[in-house]
Amino acid sequence: MVHEETVYEALVNAHDEGHWAFGTGFDEPLAGVDTTVPDGIDPADLGAYCLMLGDDALVLAQRLTQWITNAPELEEEVAIGNIGLDLLGQARLLLARGGSVGVLGRSRQLATDTIPDEDALAYFRDADEFRSTALVEVENGDFARTLVRLLVAASVRLAVLARLRDSRDPVLAAIATKGVKELTYHRDHAARWVLRLGDGTAESHRRAQDGVEAVWPLLADLFTATDVETRLAAAGVAVDPADVRDEVRAVLTQVLERATLAVPDWPADAPPRGRLGEHGPELTELLDTLQGLARQHPAATW
Repeated sequence: MVHEETVYEALVNAHDEGHWAFGTGFDEPLAGVDTTVPDGIDPADLGAYCLMLGDDALVLAQRLTQWITNAPELEEEVAIGNIGLDLLGQARLLLARGGSVGVLGRSRQLATDTIPDEDALAYFRDADEFRSTALVEVENGDFARTLVRLLVAASVRLAVLARLRDSRDPVLAAIATKGVKELTYHRDHAARWVLRLGDGTAESHRRAQDGVEAVWPLLADLFTATDVETRLAAAGVAVDPADVRDEVRAVLTQVLERATLAVPDWPADAPPRGRLGEHGPELTELLDTLQGLARQHPAATW
């Protein structure tokens, strides 16, 4: 743990131990937590599910950071940055839980004493090893589209994590309990912006409606369960995404109607390709930025 007064002092002062240069922190996120897998649960399934939730948070956090120095006002830049940090924290906990049950795969060789499991999973997996959805992967578009995407993503994630507070896996339940508080703010913040834009000027209304039309097709695969989700939901560990569809639809419909925006037809269910490792070029491009420095200097320390 770094105790210097400033980040600068932490960088320039000598330490007996080196710290990995790309880590998200210096304390184990699950230190002191009993990570025993509940009876009757396949650790591989639990790990895969944690990757699904963690990858969504990690990728969306990376997308949101692209608004830093580009947001329309300083206050919003701070808000978007804080939402991104919340999601990054959720990703760290979920990837650490995945690492604790052995999902490192090809990243195992890089998970050393200096590179924590969650960082190996974030920086050293290829795109086909990620389990994120197209909703969080596609490019931001303009500010209105970004806020519509955030509204949808936060609504879905909040509905899922609210149910995961009762998960049979106590680690997942604890992560969800913390995440619900954060996601409630994320959803409300996005909803306020959608209302402001939709019921604003003619130009803001047009952009908000365009954002809705662009984001809506990405709902198609969000509520189709993978085999992993089906098994874990039956065991009381995970949530079947189909169980939150009606709640999410009601929330989104209410916000859009109040924002004087047209609600598109709900898309037909589609296979969960992202959950199965099938992604478009957008994810590869995003990972090039996210992982580039760590891959160029693996296991670097300062």
